[in-house]
Amino acid sequence: MSTEKETAAAQNRMGTAKMLPLILTMALPAMFSMLIQALYNIVDSYFVAQLSQNALTAVSLAFPIQNLLVAFGVGTGVGVGSLISRRLGERDQRAANNAATHGVILAIITWVIFAIAGAATARPFVSLYTKDAEVLEMGETYLIIVTVVSFGFFVSSCVEKMLQATGSMIVPMIIQLVGAVTNIILDPIMIYGLIGFPKLGVAGAAIATVIGQILSMVVGLLFLFLGKHAVSIGLKGFRFHGKTIRDIYIVGVPSIVMNAIGTVMTMAMNGILAAFSAAAVNVFGVYFKLQSFVFMPVFGLTQGLMPIMGYNYGARNKSRVTSALRMGIIIALIINVLGTICFELFPSALIGIFNATDELLRIGDPALRIIAVHFPIAAVGITMSTLFQATGKGVYSLIQSLMRQLVVLVPAAWLLAKINLDAVWFSFPIAEVASLIVTIVFFIRLYNQEIRHLGERQVGSERLESMV
Repeated sequence: MSTEKETAAAQNRMGTAKMLPLILTMALPAMFSMLIQALYNIVDSYFVAQLSQNALTAVSLAFPIQNLLVAFGVGTGVGVGSLISRRLGERDQRAANNAATHGVILAIITWVIFAIAGAATARPFVSLYTKDAEVLEMGETYLIIVTVVSFGFFVSSCVEKMLQATGSMIVPMIIQLVGAVTNIILDPIMIYGLIGFPKLGVAGAAIATVIGQILSMVVGLLFLFLGKHAVSIGLKGFRFHGKTIRDIYIVGVPSIVMNAIGTVMTMAMNGILAAFSAAAVNVFGVYFKLQSFVFMPVFGLTQGLMPIMGYNYGARNKSRVTSALRMGIIIALIINVLGTICFELFPSALIGIFNATDELLRIGDPALRIIAVHFPIAAVGITMSTLFQATGKGVYSLIQSLMRQLVVLVPAAWLLAKINLDAVWFSFPIAEVASLIVTIVFFIRLYNQEIRHLGERQVGSERLESMV
């Protein structure tokens, strides 16, 4: 009975509350926790950079695999969350609970795959980019730890998305905060050997990361099993259902690929930039840490938007779907315009956080100014991509992400590299403009084919869930 009451409360809020207050209520906790996550990214690299530029290079080279790990964890969670929000909008509690149970088990299976692959491929991967023995050893150690002990990340990510899909945003915020704050506290202790701990260097940064993830998982599972939420996990008598897995990964796979594209893009860009200098590679790594302060809040915003969009799409409420999109774009634009201003005015100060050498400052100053031009364009595209995911059109999001991170970006960077290093950074705004054009075309198609007709017929009171 309590679960039914929680479900009804979430439905009432996402289906009837005033849109702007609802978005802020749903998104602000996620935006705050994402800012803390961005702070962790900065702090982690800051402490590593104090060790040496080789240490920073090792962690930068490991970033693509970490990004791939995040892609699978978050992508699976997005697929589960999207399915849950749509089923709740359709008033199908049993299917929503079934999706949640599948999500947790799929997260564990994904961890096992990454643990095996990480242990086997860490050294060969790092050796693709460097022959420096010190960088190779540090990079291998870091990668093995963050992949083999990544179960905390996979489970906590899935739990966060499940709860966000029900309209619960405070608990996911707490889950993320526990991991990020733990990581920030442990970083200097583990890296430098403070308060009696041994000095572990780069390995200490990896250990601090996985300890934070494990604590996040523990807190998330405690909230999930001991709290009252609009979905519940039922492991008793559980069996996999092909249709549920398919429905999860219809959105999840495009989301995974979207995020994994970042891995391919980073590897390609590192290869292009390495031809100039190691400092150019470090500038790219530093940029990704800094831009997280701009984009993490936008991603937090989309975490709040997705359940609202998905619920009202499932409930066939056209005006609320379009209202959520419109307000989401406005908020995202405000955030990214402010980010652009900061990057344009203070690039040297931002780069200086990372114990920057003169060469790093010389390359990074124009790089940040050029790349930041695309932030406002990205705000619109990312928000529209959230609508695609919320409505089950994950392939649209996939194509958009391919455009902005790979299909246009990497060839443009390769061609511009023939001019000079500064020209390479223009590939970012070029790719973003091309992506936005495609995104607008997809939106028009989605609107004309489906969103325009929402409300013309109502979802039936019952829905058959085929289990195969």
